[in-house]
Amino acid sequence: MYKEIDSNKRRTVLLMGMFLVFVIGVGYALSLYFNNYFILVIAVMVATVQALVSYYYADSISLAVSGAKEAPRAEPFLELHRLVENLSITAGLPKPKIFVINDPSPNAFATGRDPKHASLAVTSGLLEIMNKNELQGVIAHELSHVGNYDIRLMTVVVVLVGVIALISDFALRWMWFGGGRRNDNNEGGGQAQLILLVVAIALAILAPLAATLIQLAISRKREYLADASGALLTRYPDGLATALEKISQYSQPLKRANRATAHLYIADPFRKKVAGLFATHPPIADRIKKLKAMIGKVK
Repeated sequence: MYKEIDSNKRRTVLLMGMFLVFVIGVGYALSLYFNNYFILVIAVMVATVQALVSYYYADSISLAVSGAKEAPRAEPFLELHRLVENLSITAGLPKPKIFVINDPSPNAFATGRDPKHASLAVTSGLLEIMNKNELQGVIAHELSHVGNYDIRLMTVVVVLVGVIALISDFALRWMWFGGGRRNDNNEGGGQAQLILLVVAIALAILAPLAATLIQLAISRKREYLADASGALLTRYPDGLATALEKISQYSQPLKRANRATAHLYIADPFRKKVAGLFATHPPIADRIKKLKAMIGKVK
């Protein structure tokens, strides 16, 4: 567990560094193309601000995008608060803030930059269909993400993936609507600008793919790990296994499913029937199989 925590902290720094290099690199290429270095200054400012926003405010952005509202410690959410409190004490973690998403599709996610600034969101559909043991299994899974510092890495990705998508979209529109044309009588300069144009197009096309691969790199393995850690926390793997079975039987996607936040959830919010190459979650059947194999071994 401690190795995973250290790994997540290193990967967060690496990811933010790669993001800074990417945005500044795009700004540098555009500044050369337009012969205007003020574009590079803007790129540096945008990259720095977005990196800080992703670290300090990505959790609030994730909750807002998902339509989550903080749940008061009163009925009908009193039992939910008690479950989270008890499991947090067992895990040795501060109690996270609790949010509810008004959506019949059962799902949940945790977010935040560290255990002291963590939030846990569940859908109203999850609360309706889960019994106490199943709900404990889901909460324990999400608290495992908190304890392993998965939340910091996964939450930072939300903003960075969104920014990369915006940059890609801007670049493509700029190409198609004539922004890529520039008159230059210098033959050598024209060749250099042609190279920059090709590079810009390549970045615009490959950026969304790179963003998706980043999500995959941090998501699938962590779901398996959180399943196992959650089962150890409750000492009852069957609770989470049954919860995942119920979640898999619900075919309707979340009303506010978003590509940037999809990897945060315990299950695919888009409810894709087949877990393809670019799926953000491992197949639920595989996860249930691994949990079932733990039954009788966890004491």
